[in-house]
Amino acid sequence: MRAVVCDRLGEPSVLKIEERPNPEPGPAEIVIRVGAAGVNFPDILTVAGTYQHMPELPFIPGVEGAGVVHSLGVGVTNWRKGDRVIFGVRPGAFAEYVKVPARSPLLRLPAGWSYAEGAGFRVGAQTAYHSLVHRAQLRESEVLLVHGASGGVGLAAVQLGKHLGARVIATGSNDRRLAIVKAKGADEVVNYRTADFVAAVKELTAGKGANVIYDPVGGEILEKSVRAAAYGARLLVVGFTSGGPSRVMSNHVLIKGLSILGVRAGETARRLSPELGRDYLEQLPRLAALGVMRPHVSHRFPLERAADAFRALLDRKVVGKVVLEMEA
Repeated sequence: MRAVVCDRLGEPSVLKIEERPNPEPGPAEIVIRVGAAGVNFPDILTVAGTYQHMPELPFIPGVEGAGVVHSLGVGVTNWRKGDRVIFGVRPGAFAEYVKVPARSPLLRLPAGWSYAEGAGFRVGAQTAYHSLVHRAQLRESEVLLVHGASGGVGLAAVQLGKHLGARVIATGSNDRRLAIVKAKGADEVVNYRTADFVAAVKELTAGKGANVIYDPVGGEILEKSVRAAAYGARLLVVGFTSGGPSRVMSNHVLIKGLSILGVRAGETARRLSPELGRDYLEQLPRLAALGVMRPHVSHRFPLERAADAFRALLDRKVVGKVVLEMEA
């Protein structure tokens, strides 16, 4: 099989295509023929050597994808050959075939969804669901401020927040991309490069501010967000696509009674609360069947152009998701 391989850490250009043996399923294992794999910002960090989970070199990047069950190991009864599935791995998705344990939390690909859409669902949907439902406990009619709203995890939060009954204010740095975000459900959009999003949020909320702030950007955006927060607001720290952490002023946290919540969807389920993993398996397919958080795929690349897919993310060209496609 063909696979994208990282044998040294660095820029996207270090990635190469290699031929690897097709995986064979052992007992209680499943081999999936990959149709498409989602590309996420943590993939870039992993290849650069700056992510918190570092696989041993060489490794095949990619943590999510969609495809069809190709072969089953002895004892596997919960899936059948030919089933179309959404999968997660840590890592290994950027290949034509991937092997996962039968107990792996696979999701069935919804009817009518392409492999590309399925490949872009898991990370964004799980992050948004954990953030808004488990961590922030977002309530109907609350104001949700979503930063980085044109990215995969941001757009999923916009869609889920609207489904949960919140008023959604979305920010980003490009009017064209924000127009797509608004079409996907945001009530208002703010370009923070051309407007002061703090002033805009205050004006839109009659001076009260946002009840929940969802931030995968970090840096100055999170630092300014405390001034856009309502009293008792919950600030969700989802990531640092801006390139670094933030310095949040503790006086704002104290005076406004803010809660700052770190978001680690998969890690929380593994370390603290296995029942959260079961909740994902029940709720994410239900939401997907309703069309909630159906990914918007703006960029598709063949496996050989994985480095270009990384650069599209780095250059902020992507709206929603970028995927590597093995087949249509």
